[in-house]
Amino acid sequence: MSERPVENQTGDIHKTDPKNRVFAQGYCFVKVFVFFVLGCIIGTYYEEILWYIRFHEKVDRQGIFYGPFSPIYGLGVCIFVIFLGRNAEKRSWFRTWAWSALIGGGTEYVTSVIAEKVFGSTIWDYSHIPTNINGRTTLLFMIFWGLGGMVLMKLVYPFVSKWLEKIPYRAGQTVYCIALVLMVIDLLLSYGAMGRRVMRNRGLSPKTFVGEFFDRTYPDEYIDQKIPAMVFQQIGE
Repeated sequence: MSERPVENQTGDIHKTDPKNRVFAQGYCFVKVFVFFVLGCIIGTYYEEILWYIRFHEKVDRQGIFYGPFSPIYGLGVCIFVIFLGRNAEKRSWFRTWAWSALIGGGTEYVTSVIAEKVFGSTIWDYSHIPTNINGRTTLLFMIFWGLGGMVLMKLVYPFVSKWLEKIPYRAGQTVYCIALVLMVIDLLLSYGAMGRRVMRNRGLSPKTFVGEFFDRTYPDEYIDQKIPAMVFQQIGE
């Protein structure tokens, strides 16, 4: 029995031949991952530019060891796309801003808590800024999160989404798979090493060859140089 062809939204018969498949079509994980990477890169250079304007010095602001990637920004963009990607063009500008403000501020707050509880690290402290919420985010920053999310979802997302779908399927899938594997390895190495640093600060010796690898390959000095934004608590603090 032959399989019945499926028609797409335009009424054309959908073909399973890879030559006719669309890369990152519609609302999918591939598209979310692409925006995660874009957010990581843009966030890193955004912070470096602000730092240079303020202090007139070049400082790395990446959040993991390899590449100009700041996962907190990538995560923020990723969450915007996950929650607001569907029907993004139909949602009003004001509702997009309001949801983006809540999502951005909430993500910043939760990330700060996780970094403190899991890694014993203070990534940022906004206690000196008016309208701060427990020093983890501020109402002012939430306004800017809203504006950023509004621009992202109403202007950038539709444009990049359509551009991605024009990439040849085979080429797009190949680059995507390689990038995904490299990003996962980068994240595992970076956060694994930072986790071991927390254990070292607590006087805990490695129990496995993995811990020994992290201690040997990524000492405190290396982590401080690669990710100067993170301030780790020492024993007794």
